[in-house]
Amino acid sequence: MGREEKKEISFTEGPIFQSLIRFALPVLGALVLQAAYGAVDLLVVGRFGNAASVSAVGTGSAFMQMVTFVITSLAMGATVIIGQHIGEKKPRAAGDAVGTTIILFTVIGIVLTVLLEVFAGGIARILQVPEQSFDQAVTYIRICSAGILVIIAYNVISGILRGVGNANLPFIFVGIACVVNIVGDLLLVGLLHMDVAGAAIATIAAQGVSVVASLAVLRRQKLPISFSKEQCRIYQGELRLILNVGVPIALQEAMVQVSFLVINTIINKMGLEQSAGYGVAQKIVSFIMLVPSSVMQSVSAFVAQNVGAGKKDRAKKGLFTAMITGISVGIVIFCAGFFGGGVLSSLFIDDPEVIAQSASYLRGFSVDCILTCVLFSSIGYFNGYGNSIPVMVQGISSAFCIRIPVSILMSKLPGASLMMVGMATPITTVYGIIFFVICFARLKKKQGYI
Repeated sequence: MGREEKKEISFTEGPIFQSLIRFALPVLGALVLQAAYGAVDLLVVGRFGNAASVSAVGTGSAFMQMVTFVITSLAMGATVIIGQHIGEKKPRAAGDAVGTTIILFTVIGIVLTVLLEVFAGGIARILQVPEQSFDQAVTYIRICSAGILVIIAYNVISGILRGVGNANLPFIFVGIACVVNIVGDLLLVGLLHMDVAGAAIATIAAQGVSVVASLAVLRRQKLPISFSKEQCRIYQGELRLILNVGVPIALQEAMVQVSFLVINTIINKMGLEQSAGYGVAQKIVSFIMLVPSSVMQSVSAFVAQNVGAGKKDRAKKGLFTAMITGISVGIVIFCAGFFGGGVLSSLFIDDPEVIAQSASYLRGFSVDCILTCVLFSSIGYFNGYGNSIPVMVQGISSAFCIRIPVSILMSKLPGASLMMVGMATPITTVYGIIFFVICFARLKKKQGYI
């Protein structure tokens, strides 16, 4: 029993910084490896394909990334509710939440599979994919859509485990998948020359192996929840709690990702090299954003357990500890993105013009590495508290009132470049920080949250 208990982190006692780091590092590791899926796809396709292939994978994977992020965000509702039940010492209620989550996401997965398969061509047209890349982008989306249930299964399992304070197992599972994906890309794209289709097949196959491995391991694990197969049904109370937290988060994430797809569409109209360069830059950005993402997930789990245990002051201290830690790391990442964008981009493709376009975007974007750690820590705090409405309002307003209008404006200015378009993201983050400062002030006055 002693050995099993050490695998889950109790956020309600002990040093705050050490607890957050012990949880955040495997979360970060898992996110790095998960982002490596698309990065490896792009890297291998860039070596064995051409700019049209890179554009197709860049746009197609950006759309699938949006779908995955929305699923992960909705699963955050389960993470928070399970974490709160653990803090309340209610293992049976935590098990009911797990059963509800399994059924809920199975239904969502079936519906998404049908919709994405049917409308893959329409999605590619909406995204203004360059003509040279259109058919390949549709192929990528259709193949990945066929495996959406596998993607959902991995993210739901990871969300449940993080809710009970175990971030190590998701890290191991995604590590297995990453190795399989690399081997699959080299085999299908490099050796068999299947190009974009091979990259998509390798990605889904890798996630499938990860899910099988995770289910095999979980059967041998003792978790701090009371769960049986009979609990795999919808519990109305738990469903309401999960959706009350998860839906606003998912809607917020959907709007944020839609705004980035709109930016992708704007850049696609600028030309094939710009489209390919943005695709490469987005893969690098997906790695850059992993630090604030891991901070957000850690803060959410930390705050959820402490709120459940009635330790609001400790939840507040966790928020500020996460902010300071994230900013420190963000400064280093900013330097890498701003000054080393060309070097990083050259890892994915040899085309000098595509490399130059990617580096240009990164110069405009990179300051966001510092700012986002503050924003994502705030989002994690509200999510962990179960008050995700401010998160939704901030996400929607920033996407449609700031990011999209600023991106359009930047793209239409004389001498417009990807660097100018990239600056829209940090400008949007500044708005988000101001928004949450106001929210914190209101909560302090009304409810004493912070």
